[in-house]
Amino acid sequence: MRIHDTTADELGVDLQLQLATRYRRQVRASVERIWENVFDWEHLPVLHQMLFNRAELLNIDERGWTVKLTRQPGDASRMQVLALKADRPNTRYRVTTLEGSGTGTEIHTQMQPLGEHLTAIEVRYYLPEHRPDKLELLGDKYSCSCQQLWNEDEAMMMHRERMALLLDADACADAVSPSSLTLEALPELRKRLPLPVDVGGRRFRLVELDSGELAVHATVCPHWQGPLDAVPVENGCVRCPWHGYLFDVRTGASTDGRGLQLAAAPSVFIDPETQQVTLMANSC
Repeated sequence: MRIHDTTADELGVDLQLQLATRYRRQVRASVERIWENVFDWEHLPVLHQMLFNRAELLNIDERGWTVKLTRQPGDASRMQVLALKADRPNTRYRVTTLEGSGTGTEIHTQMQPLGEHLTAIEVRYYLPEHRPDKLELLGDKYSCSCQQLWNEDEAMMMHRERMALLLDADACADAVSPSSLTLEALPELRKRLPLPVDVGGRRFRLVELDSGELAVHATVCPHWQGPLDAVPVENGCVRCPWHGYLFDVRTGASTDGRGLQLAAAPSVFIDPETQQVTLMANSC
């Protein structure tokens, strides 16, 4: 069955709801990666911070989740409780608004694999609204926000699929013995910071803190391999752009209480006479 042939009755849509819009596209990720993304409620207020302010998990199991979500700008009137129900055999899922603005709204997403890293999707918005003019306005609004959400999700999923191909199961395999990287003298080096560097078979970033101290940190978040190579350093910390995990760039330690640790970074040595900077890999 093709995606657009599925009827509202087959989807189990509430008979009191009206179809506001359909959004169709091809996503450059596998169905498996999309399912992973669908169950990842934690990324909603971070990756999609233009739309969402915060999220609180109420329940989750293999069938779906229930999340209390607050839309921007974050006041109480923007709170919603959303429930996800997965239908894996039919490669589709439904998100229903249980409480808050838009209560009763159902968002149905259907997927169809087109290749190893390509999936067709169709998203339908069914609303408790019967006025044609209002329904059209809401449909246009939802189509725009849906495109933004999938653009951001697709970029994250594509990055994760690339990382899955690049990362070795044993992160230390390429760094059995210590290696070093010698850079220029500190005055010249400062002009190039922040600077990506490869030491001991891994990619790191050399940064300068507000104090003038040099620090080196891993460029991959240990949670979901999120990219840390371009995020700003604020108060000595880097924040993962996908899920908001915070790390101290001096130590790699978690600073948000979630207990993760960045990969061990090289040590920085500055020759007291020449001011030449050398990075020495730490053994795993």
